[in-house]
Amino acid sequence: MDENSVERPLLLSRGAERVKKTPLFVSWAKWILKFVIWVIFLAWVALIFFIPAQFVNEAFEKWAQLTSGTVFGITGSIFLVFSGPVLIIAFLSIAYLLISGEEELHERKASTKPRFRLWTFPVLVDGPFGVVSATELIGIVLFVVYVIWAVYAYTTQILSAISQFQLTLKQKSLFILEYLGLRFGTIGLYCLAFLFLPVARGSVLLRLIDIPFEHATRYHVWLGHLTMLLFTLHGLFYIIAWTIEGDLLQEILEWKDIGVANLAGVISLAAGLLMWMTSLHPVRKQKFELFFYTHQLYVIFVVFLALHVGEFVFSIAAGGIFLFILDRFLRFCQSRRTVDIISAKCLPCGTVELMLSKPGSNTSSPQFCSFLVSLFLPYLILFLLDNVDLRYNALSFIFLQVRELSWLQWHPFSVSSSPLDGKYHLSVLIKVLGEWTEKLRGNIMNSSEVDLHLQPQTKITAFVEGPYGHELPYHLMYENLILVAGGIGISPFLAILSDILHRTREGKPCLPRNILIVWAVKRSNELPLLSTNDMESICPFVSDKLNLEIRIFVTRESQPLLEEGQVHEATNSFPPTSDSCSMSVLVGTGNNIWSGLYVISSTLGFVILIFLLDIFYINPYDISSWWYKGLLFVICMLASAFIFGGIVVGLWHLWERQNAAKEVCKDNRIKVEKMQNNEIVAHKDSCQQKLASSTNTYYGSRPNFKGIFGDISEKWGCVDVGVIVCGPPTLQTSVAKEIRSHNIRRQRHHPIFHFNSHSFDL
Repeated sequence: MDENSVERPLLLSRGAERVKKTPLFVSWAKWILKFVIWVIFLAWVALIFFIPAQFVNEAFEKWAQLTSGTVFGITGSIFLVFSGPVLIIAFLSIAYLLISGEEELHERKASTKPRFRLWTFPVLVDGPFGVVSATELIGIVLFVVYVIWAVYAYTTQILSAISQFQLTLKQKSLFILEYLGLRFGTIGLYCLAFLFLPVARGSVLLRLIDIPFEHATRYHVWLGHLTMLLFTLHGLFYIIAWTIEGDLLQEILEWKDIGVANLAGVISLAAGLLMWMTSLHPVRKQKFELFFYTHQLYVIFVVFLALHVGEFVFSIAAGGIFLFILDRFLRFCQSRRTVDIISAKCLPCGTVELMLSKPGSNTSSPQFCSFLVSLFLPYLILFLLDNVDLRYNALSFIFLQVRELSWLQWHPFSVSSSPLDGKYHLSVLIKVLGEWTEKLRGNIMNSSEVDLHLQPQTKITAFVEGPYGHELPYHLMYENLILVAGGIGISPFLAILSDILHRTREGKPCLPRNILIVWAVKRSNELPLLSTNDMESICPFVSDKLNLEIRIFVTRESQPLLEEGQVHEATNSFPPTSDSCSMSVLVGTGNNIWSGLYVISSTLGFVILIFLLDIFYINPYDISSWWYKGLLFVICMLASAFIFGGIVVGLWHLWERQNAAKEVCKDNRIKVEKMQNNEIVAHKDSCQQKLASSTNTYYGSRPNFKGIFGDISEKWGCVDVGVIVCGPPTLQTSVAKEIRSHNIRRQRHHPIFHFNSHSFDL
């Protein structure tokens, strides 16, 4: 390998040089869409932020009164202002994703000078929030400032109003308690407008800003704590006021037709408190099943909230809830399909490897899709009919359910195979840690040991949701990578390494050229996990094309075991396949066109249902009950997803079946892939020799990240270094602390480290 090859990014291979630039029309369209999205978002946030101000509140009330005579009434006015922006941004996001494709990756070039990025710079590394980037800290501060400002504004208004009347101390106390209780509930509703957005796994909004679901989950947790705190204060202030008045029980049981239904609010708050208490970290860690099952009470929480406040108040937070309903229905449709388990393997280290069947990978060019969308939209259906794809990248994950173990539990697992590893399969590595994984391993072992002549083989019925993950594979956007794993956290890095090797061999866009893997394990029996990738067979002469170094730390063994050189065979099982098939492509992160049509048709269907309800039922029959109209509003939200969205999902499913029928017979493709796997095994010895030269194993010690980052700083120089961590919170904290320290104290000739976490912690 010559000196120039080290300095030249792999992106500048012949295959990458011929990547066409994005047409000017598409670039302008993307810029305009992004600008409009930002304007709408900032206007929406500004309205929510300043609505506690008296002059803004009065202006909004006047506008609502002026538009109350329209077909949709005051509900339509409130929905348009508070929920409409979210849905409009979703529509624009669909258009943006359609014309973008993977151009951002193709156009990405290595920056000549390293620079700080707010979203990859860890600011807080210790505390209740875990590792918090500068961008996340800004978001936290904004929410805290908003709550403080809103409470201050409402308190000032109530004190000003009280001063105009002659009231006794008891009357003043009751007035303040009930008014502040009302306002705490109002602030909670505004926070609720954001609460469901992060947990819509395939949401176009998350894909637009490229935040994967495992990262967005922590934002849902933070917002959940804040929202439930506000709703708890809302209920507590009213309970204190009713207790002072002496009619607590009567008020709690009251269910008004015109006005707020107190009992419905009590039921909603009780469901919310149960979810909140069981979602606290100690309970969630020790009693995950309790957390999982009680969290299904969100249905009770939302429905009775609508009954409590009525449709026009509920419409403040309806936008985010509606997008969540759409995502949940699509996930339900996808997860109904039984997925073939091509093979199941129990490794000696107590890890299970599952190979799942998936649709054939799409070979069409993303630029071709963008070209069609931008110039030949009328002929887009022709592209649809010849294109089937299950889009994911090396940092994706899936939710897996095995009916023989539980009919309700879904568990997330990182994908351990690259999309380029095989056209028809996807692999996951599962560490045996709890009861569910122990039962899974037991079923596989029983299936492999059974005598088929005496009894049938154990059946494993798998259902899958996903894959989910980053819209773009950001691990390909750094020339220099440090991958830090703890235990089974090596799983996504195996996929990353395989992806980089495949791309290097095929000349696809790929920046990484210097890679350091730091892997901490408890026992040396986990080391064979690293050899599941045969680098030499994937990319011949890999050592000449990639500067790869692996440092392994075995923390609970002081020296190599005597049998370390021996080969431990894995237990293989090939579960019987029935009439099942590959994963369904009915997922929000799948085909952009179908998922976009699904969101748009459901939203238009919701507007149509509300219109018909007002014209033919509510207005003619003078329906005025708040709780009943709130119930009808929720029913319309659900019906629009099931009916209008269901039609698109049905057509999507038929399209998927039509394309699946064109594929090669399932048995043949499984046979081909097994043959490919056998070829990989044949090259194991050569791979082990190549790998050993770049691997250093340290026994009885933990990674010294201060020394590791210091060594890299001197070796790699003034560059951007992407650091991806997959492991327990303590590992993330240690790495983030050193990154923050090095970035703050860095010298001009040292690199800037960018922290990225890939740990999934529900």
